[in-house]
Amino acid sequence: MNRGLKAGIGCVLLIILDQLTKLWVLDALRGQEPVTLLPGVFQLLYVENRGAAFGILQNKQWFFVIITVAVLAALLWVLPKIPAERHFLPLSLCLCFIAAGAVGNMIDRLFRGYVVDFLYFQLIDFPVFNVADIYVTTASVVLILLILFLYKEADFDRIFPKKDKREK
Repeated sequence: MNRGLKAGIGCVLLIILDQLTKLWVLDALRGQEPVTLLPGVFQLLYVENRGAAFGILQNKQWFFVIITVAVLAALLWVLPKIPAERHFLPLSLCLCFIAAGAVGNMIDRLFRGYVVDFLYFQLIDFPVFNVADIYVTTASVVLILLILFLYKEADFDRIFPKKDKREK
């Protein structure tokens, strides 16, 4: 099985997991009191998020869809350029998780008009989030760490070769 197909299947499975959790939340938590899993620490709390992280840019759904499409286009452009070597697997995985999270939330925006959020850390009053948000946030942090500490300039030159001035 080729690498692109594996990445595509992985992304689809991640999106399905995100959407299944949201369907469960819609069925089990909408219109209900929060479910406390750890008193004073963690709850399942149904929230309709019509904005972005921390509730910013409320009711700008088309803006988010356009940004998501642009990010996905960039990811689809970059992913095939990444060498199919074990060294680059973490980079490819991060980009797949970011894509899956972006698509998961875009599905909500397009079909519901809002993103379903339900994970709430009450202890620190952290904004309510969902599985797709976990994908994007975790993968972005790991990606930054990879860029800072693992990948070198030579690695990026292999992904984005510089054109030789003599070739003009």
